[in-house]
Amino acid sequence: MKAKRFSEEQIIAVLKEAEAGAKTKELCRRHGISDATFYNWKAKYAGMTVSEVRRLKELESENSKLKRLLADAELDKAALKELLGRKMVSPQAKREAVTVLMTERDFGVTRACGLLQISRALYRYQSRRAPCAALRERIAEIAALKRRYGYRRIHVLLRREGWRVNRKLTYRLYREAGLAVRRRKRKRVGPFERKPLPKPTAANRSWSMDFVSDGLADGRRIRCLAIVDDCTRECVALEVDTSITGTRVKAVLQRLADTRGLPRSITVDHGPEFEGQVLDAWAYSSNVQLSFIRPGKPNENAYIESFNGKFRDECLNEHWFITMAQARRSIENWRIEYNTERPHSSLGDMTRKEFAARGLGERERTSTFINRGL
Repeated sequence: MKAKRFSEEQIIAVLKEAEAGAKTKELCRRHGISDATFYNWKAKYAGMTVSEVRRLKELESENSKLKRLLADAELDKAALKELLGRKMVSPQAKREAVTVLMTERDFGVTRACGLLQISRALYRYQSRRAPCAALRERIAEIAALKRRYGYRRIHVLLRREGWRVNRKLTYRLYREAGLAVRRRKRKRVGPFERKPLPKPTAANRSWSMDFVSDGLADGRRIRCLAIVDDCTRECVALEVDTSITGTRVKAVLQRLADTRGLPRSITVDHGPEFEGQVLDAWAYSSNVQLSFIRPGKPNENAYIESFNGKFRDECLNEHWFITMAQARRSIENWRIEYNTERPHSSLGDMTRKEFAARGLGERERTSTFINRGL
């Protein structure tokens, strides 16, 4: 027999009849209910008014809703704990997590998307990007060949080769391939007053010179004399040997005087090769000024210090020199690549040779206009 639904007024009316003296069996027969139903009503609603019964039913309904919400929250909490090991930063990762919740937890798409705070439109989005397989392979090839190049320099090389690609796409493909360059730990320098270096306006006006040390596989030490043009950032010479004296420095500079010409000044530190009488006499006879930095202030020779860091990071640390001949050959090849291929960010991503050929004339004209007040 189909169960009947009684309203609050009907339930209270039946109980009032029982309180008035009506027999239970007669009430149950007349209203079509069982004795058990009557006694349940009596235990639950005896002595209550209609408004109190309605309020009790509302509280029961709210309580059941709260129980369902609590159970859902516990399920969501357990599901999120399972996803804690996943990185859910990108939209792709969030879409994958939604799929996991729907398959493993039997969540609906609306619930799963709400839990991960993404829209259903984003979950159903299908990417229309080109696969870029050839570009990915080329980025991997350049990164394997130039291991210390980040995505910015790789992007410059791609544009030189004719790839029509923006920097954001290069960065995305670079990161997806896991090609991030490991950063070297640098020595922490205490705070000091920073003074900008004077910027040279033309090539061959001022050079910087310093020594860099390394070693061969058999333990012998080698020294590299590095000379850099402060304006074009070109490395004009990298002399390599086990020992380089002041006489050898003079010979290198004299060779550069015959092939390139000499600058007006050369910035050096207080090394014994630079402070010796041989180099001092040569500088006086060649009308070249040796500009010595203050002791313990390498920042005053920042152009050569910056070059030394790149030289060590991209050449010395990347090669294992067996013989002196191999060291000279590898270092000279790197010097040529540094001047002719490697992009320089402060030169507008041009190479040193390109800047010396194209940008220098415009730089001199701009400087002339500024000096004249035009």
